[in-house]
Amino acid sequence: MSFRIAVDAMGSDAAPAPEVAGTIAAAREWTSLRFVLVGDEQRIRAEAQKAGGLPSNVEVMHTTEVITPDEEPTKAVRAKKDASLTVAARLVKEGQADALLSAGSTGALVVVGTLGIGRMKGIDRPALGTIMPTVEQPVFMLDVGATPDARPEWLVQFALMGDIYARQILGLARPRVALLSNGTEAEKGNALVKATYPLLQELESVHFIGNIEARDVPFGGADVVVADGFPGNVLLKTYEGVAMALFKAMKQALTSSPITSIGAALAKPGLKQMAKRFDYTEYGGALLLGLKAPVVKCHGSSNAHAIRSGIRVMKLALEGDVIGRLADAVAKLPAQKPKDKGDSPG
Repeated sequence: MSFRIAVDAMGSDAAPAPEVAGTIAAAREWTSLRFVLVGDEQRIRAEAQKAGGLPSNVEVMHTTEVITPDEEPTKAVRAKKDASLTVAARLVKEGQADALLSAGSTGALVVVGTLGIGRMKGIDRPALGTIMPTVEQPVFMLDVGATPDARPEWLVQFALMGDIYARQILGLARPRVALLSNGTEAEKGNALVKATYPLLQELESVHFIGNIEARDVPFGGADVVVADGFPGNVLLKTYEGVAMALFKAMKQALTSSPITSIGAALAKPGLKQMAKRFDYTEYGGALLLGLKAPVVKCHGSSNAHAIRSGIRVMKLALEGDVIGRLADAVAKLPAQKPKDKGDSPG
């Protein structure tokens, strides 16, 4: 089956260069996919020439406006009807595209996703979920920025969506679901975490293992980590920053003398493998779960490789019918019932 992906070409910090180059690379690799680059046509075609021209499965839709990160999301979406992000979302809503990818404002993307594309029935708020590398197998974390100031019932919905994603996409038979907190004890956490903990304990379908501290995430302490959008985003950005700082410090140390340089040359294959494992551009973007169609949010600082990786995430979501499977599972949520009092959290 051929899918058509709408790409907001004007969203990233260096737009439209990363979006155009990344989309062209993806289009050449996955020829069954079709793309529409939405944005300033003149600038898009100029960047396309640098990448060898547009493949036959990529087209351009011209728009005249751009939503910037410093604008109030709801006002900007409503005022700028011809913005690249607004038009790209409209293509999905009208059935002219199957999915949307953007490296623009997270707030604006949440607004166009919620108001334009629409939430799936049974979900109150969408959540950004992304794969985070660990020393073991990757962990799926949500929310990483879509819904700050969440409510306990929303975090329960995030846990259910994360559990389904881990089962369907990561192939885990019984994902370990944990709640991000400042301690592993049940009584730890702020008011939101404390109120959410017993609700997750009561779910029959989720293997809730309790709280998890941020330091345990890189060691694979859980398969799915649930958080409010604010601490989730802080953890994600800290994760990325520490990884970049660590590799920079290692490079400085390994090239500080002739002897360490020899050691660096010998260790180079292993270091490159480790760097690739913790490079956020390999994972591309975060899925905005809870909407009626797949939406992927890439970093504003994304390069072409990150955009291409984000499209790979989109491709897997489309081919795996993640949205359809989530909708089927969410439709069964009213049937969820508390565990017996004697049951353990797991």
